[in-house]
Amino acid sequence: MTDEANGEKKSPRIGVFICHCGSNIGGFVDVKAVTEYAATLPDVAYATDNLYTCAEDGLNNIKESIKEHNLDRVIVSSCTPRTHAPLFQRTCEAAGLNKYMFTFVNIREHCSWVHMKDRERATQKAKDLVRMGVARARFLEPQEETKIDVTQAALVVGGGVSGMTAALSLANMGFPVHLVEKDNELGGFVRNLHGLMNTKKSAGETIEPLIDKVNAQKNITQHLNSRVATVEGFIGNYDVTIGGDDAEPKEVKVGTIIVATGAVPLVPEGLFGYKEHPNVVTATEFEELCKKKDIPKLKNVAFIQCVGSRGQKVSYCSRICCNVAIKTAINIAENRDNMLGVTEEKPAEAGGQAVEEPAADMKAEEGTERRRRRRGRGRREGEDAVEEGAAPSSGVEITVFNRDVMAYGVEHELEFNKAREKRVKFIRYVPDNLPKVTMKDGNLEVGYFHETLKMERSMPVDMVILSTPLVSQPDASTLSQLLKVPLGQDGFFQEAHVKLRPVDFATDGVFVCGTCRGPADIAEAASQAAAAASRAAIPLANGFVQAEALTSRVDETKCTGCGTCVEVCPYGALRKNEEGISEVIAAACKGCGCCGATCPEGAITMTHYTDQQLLAEAKAALEEG
Repeated sequence: MTDEANGEKKSPRIGVFICHCGSNIGGFVDVKAVTEYAATLPDVAYATDNLYTCAEDGLNNIKESIKEHNLDRVIVSSCTPRTHAPLFQRTCEAAGLNKYMFTFVNIREHCSWVHMKDRERATQKAKDLVRMGVARARFLEPQEETKIDVTQAALVVGGGVSGMTAALSLANMGFPVHLVEKDNELGGFVRNLHGLMNTKKSAGETIEPLIDKVNAQKNITQHLNSRVATVEGFIGNYDVTIGGDDAEPKEVKVGTIIVATGAVPLVPEGLFGYKEHPNVVTATEFEELCKKKDIPKLKNVAFIQCVGSRGQKVSYCSRICCNVAIKTAINIAENRDNMLGVTEEKPAEAGGQAVEEPAADMKAEEGTERRRRRRGRGRREGEDAVEEGAAPSSGVEITVFNRDVMAYGVEHELEFNKAREKRVKFIRYVPDNLPKVTMKDGNLEVGYFHETLKMERSMPVDMVILSTPLVSQPDASTLSQLLKVPLGQDGFFQEAHVKLRPVDFATDGVFVCGTCRGPADIAEAASQAAAAASRAAIPLANGFVQAEALTSRVDETKCTGCGTCVEVCPYGALRKNEEGISEVIAAACKGCGCCGATCPEGAITMTHYTDQQLLAEAKAALEEG
């Protein structure tokens, strides 16, 4: 560091703030001893400890200490930088210190949590980590962040519920939106469904108002029968080519992109007699039959859950399958005339008059009383028992074979209780004893091992409905490569962080929502879409993005233009200029260091993580405490 007045080097003045983090760190590390040790390190002008450094008093302590002790570098030794580094950087800025003169030492995840059974050695390691942080902090330099203009328009890929919700949300904010849908109409997967939970309307009638709003919104340009062909650029400045089946490719310029391509149901080839026996259908196919009113009269219906999921074809639980089965079972029990083509007259009294239905409040009281009796009595007769006083059967025997019922959330749990009141039977099976769907004397039959009775049983059925998981779109990998965003191990698009950034990608400017990031119901998909739209609207509303200074730099005198850095960059942040020399797109660069590590000429360095800083940190690690 240089004194501007006389050009002499001035020693750094480093402040070290060590956090107890309640008992997370303080319960396993001697924080006082670490603080005393930090005060003895070269160039440390001030060292202290706080119970919670991220609390208001801890942040005020940092600001006051910077001014009181004339600190020009700050180290906070606490928990994860993923959540707290931005908070401490803003605190340093509020005290007049450049945010890049701050460094973070993680002694919770890297020390106390992994060495909680050895307090003495955990304390020694905490000292080592603080010493390394101080060694690196001596070579920190102030950095400046650049502002990049943003094209105030957005691209939404997918015209289902989540895609339409996101597009409509952005358009209502006043931003132009390009909505790309591969089919010839909007609606997505919901168009295949007959009914939805907690509504008497059909699925088509339910989403029709949303489609009408999208059609009426002037800020939305629809591209039907189209796909994203190419994507070039970075946050704020994406050049996208949209290829249509019946039209010339269109080039649009957008600032942010939302991926909402949805998912598709797994086809259970070779499982439970699918395509082998008649009337063995998937849940989606059953919805389509209901929609066409093409279902025969049924007396016995069996659902089989987890078909193809949880280790059969895919490893994960699809979450929504149980709720779909419960909804469908209730619809069968309540709406025989609409779903099965069966009409049923109401029972009449002796005089020929229809029996008057009890009032709604009486029904509610009776239902409450039934639930109380059920809770008090328990399930005395095994898993497929039905409580006394249940609602009259519709005449259709409904059985749900399940590994366990995932009716998550209050509403779904209430629907599960309602299904049991409708005499829907739930029979559990284990993976070692799967139900078997066979034909016997020309009729379908389901054989199963009753886990409670410990015996083999079978039942004749008229139809078997297979609950299959949602899987990613077949072209997900293609879009993933175009946008340079990752897919998870299950093939769905992977968000930057499931809790901290659930609708963001690691690539800035690209966001995700709906079932393309994993199975979700309509309400969840719509919520995610609203969240993605709000995130995508931030740079559009600002009109610029401020890129972090954690970027690579190219020494043009050393660069030979070999292009290795361009090939290895996972974010597409490097390109060749007119002279054939590599240059960095600051807005796209994430400072990962791949380019610097592979450059054969050593022409690329990383700001804020220079060789000098990292070597100093490494040497400090080898020193004795």
